[in-house]
Order: sequence, then structure tokens, then C-alpha cells
Amino acid sequence: MAARVATGLDRVAAGEPEAIARIAGRRVGLVAHPASVDRRLVHARDVLCAAGANIVALFGPEHGFGGEAQDMIGVTDARDPVTGASIRSLYGGTVADLSPRAEWLAGLDALVVDLQDVGSRYYTFVWTAALALRAAARAGVETIVLDRPNPLGGEIIEGAAQRPGYRSFVGLYDVPVRHGMTIGELATMVRALERLDERALSVVKMTGWDRACSWAETELPWVLPSPNMPTPDTARVYPGGCLLEATNLSEGRGTTRPFEIFGAPFLDGRALAEAVTAPGVVLRALTFQPTFHKHARVPCGGVQVHVTDRGALRSYALYLELVAKARELSGDAFRWREEPYEFVAVTDRPAIDLLTGGPEYRQALRGGADADALGAVLAREAAGAQAFADARRAWLLY
Repeated sequence: MAARVATGLDRVAAGEPEAIARIAGRRVGLVAHPASVDRRLVHARDVLCAAGANIVALFGPEHGFGGEAQDMIGVTDARDPVTGASIRSLYGGTVADLSPRAEWLAGLDALVVDLQDVGSRYYTFVWTAALALRAAARAGVETIVLDRPNPLGGEIIEGAAQRPGYRSFVGLYDVPVRHGMTIGELATMVRALERLDERALSVVKMTGWDRACSWAETELPWVLPSPNMPTPDTARVYPGGCLLEATNLSEGRGTTRPFEIFGAPFLDGRALAEAVTAPGVVLRALTFQPTFHKHARVPCGGVQVHVTDRGALRSYALYLELVAKARELSGDAFRWREEPYEFVAVTDRPAIDLLTGGPEYRQALRGGADADALGAVLAREAAGAQAFADARRAWLLY
């Protein structure tokens, strides 16, 4: 069992001199969301104020500072009733809206980032942190990342990095789908790749965390970092489950177990559950009716993915196979997403290509997706993951 974990915010709350040295008495902006809490469930805004910071600006990532908005919904600016500071949205209708403006950073001594990530490249909070770091460095403002655990641990990597031309807001830098890094480590990577001054970034590291640590072993409370990430179980399947966003299958939004439950009115869940087997999970056929989002209020056939062994689970490979089989079973009823995805038009690069990092998977399915074709895709993904495992060593903090 790992030692009791203290996040960067926990260390600030404890008044550790090393943690508060660059925060107390300074004019700071804070990038945060609902899961930006210490182990007592006190929000970062209140912890920083108690530590002597003068919070003059707040910033919210996708879903908003308060976490009210659904996926890919632009968020507007607001005012914080506690501090009176403006809450600036870092998720609007255009790519330009994803970065803090220079005038918002003017007068700040530091920009503090405290965001709970879930360990998958698609989860946009890490890229909000990256864009904030880049903008703050241009403005001469130090970025301070309060580090947090990767709920999936830090040892297992899944998927190849993106191929040239397939970067987007679900992958601004070339990293695997399941990267096995903390948000502080990813910020360290961005600083190095962008050749930013070392003084542009400080990371308040965790104590008690190691790369083999599961979320349960951290003894930290789980707070929804986004509306459809209700439990650590959701995070475990998300490296694969997010692929469903690129299809006309419901990914379970509008149910109480998104990404674990998925399906469609035209899908035979029993046939799918019987056709796919994988270590670490049991697939249970079911019917469900989403209350909103895809196929809202329409009965759907599908499956629920029950994780029985988190160490054996490789959710990215599992859902690549599940999507391929669901496509085969559904015939012409199955479609890839046709709407723009994360600021990229589908005519430019389909959503499935952005998520998998290239066209190989979609092209393999178009060619028939037999066992050999899918096996070749999975072999390529595994080789890419190993290559990144070697490259990332320079950026690891634990």
C-alpha cells in the first residue's frame, strides 16, 4: 500500500514553506475546476487565499470553473462571488478562446494551475494547462502547477503518439492515449519542448505518490473533474471509451455510468458481448435509454464494461476492438461522427483519426477489419507506446 498522498494543494494547505514560497503575498491567477480540492474537500481558491495569496483572476477550462457545461459547449466569462475576481473562460467557440489573453495576465505575479487530470490524452485539461503555460511565459508570468495523481497510475502506457498532422485540442503534443504522466510532468515536457526559460514553470510536487499507486491507495476523495467523469471506474475505461465520441454510438452520456455503458438503438448488445473478450473485464449486455445527448429518450441495445482487474485492463485496445465489432454488427446503421470535433472540421480530419492519432485504424476498418488488419493496428500502437516510454524519462518527476 502506498503512503498517504499529499497533492500540491494539500502541501499548500499544510503551510509547507517550499509549497507556499512563491504563492503567499503574490498577485495570482488560478486555473481550476470543481475537483481542485484538497483532501478536506476545500477548494483551491479558498486554500490559496488562506495561504496568503491575492487572487485577482480565475480561469475555467472546458466545462467551466464550476463544471456546469457539457462536452464541447462554450463557456462564458463570469464573476466569482467569493473573491470578486473575474472568472475567465478558457473554452469558447474558437481556437483563440483556449488560451488566456495577454491583458488577462497583465499584473499577475504567478499563474497557479490546479487541475485533476484522468490520464488520457483526449482529456483537455492538460492542454489547457499547456496553453496557459505558453501564454504566461510570453507575458513574463511564472506558472506554478500544483501536481495531482494520475488516476491510472504512472507505469502503463497505451497507444502510439499522434502522427504528423493529427494534433488537436485532444492532443496538442505527441503523446500516447494513456500517457502515464501527471499534469506536472506533462507541463515539464511542454516547457522543455517549447524551450521555455526554466523559471517559467514551477511544480509543487506530491509527496507519497509513486508510479504504481492506484487511486484507492492515494486515500484522496474523488470529485467529478467533469460532468461525465463520475467515478474512478469511469477514468479506467476512458482511454478506450472516449473513442465512442467519434461514432454515432451513445457513449453513455445521459446515463449514470458514461463510457462504461454504450450502445445504440440499432446495436445487438448480446451479440457484441459474446463476440469480444479481453482480460480484466466482463462485458454485460443491457438495454438503456439516455436522458440526453445521442439517442436521447430512445431505447438502446449495448453493453456495460465491468472492470474486474484494473492491472490487466487495456481499455484502449479493448474499445478499438469493440468499435470495430459494433460497426460490423450494425452494418449501414453505424456511422463515424460527421460534425466538427474539438475545433476541427470532419472534412479535414475525422474525429476518429484525431483520437487515435492517425488514419490507420479507420482505414483498417474500411478495408474489412479482419483479425490480421486489426492485429497490425494494435501492434503499431504497442510499438509506439514503448517508444514514448523511453522518450518520457527526461520529464518524469517521480
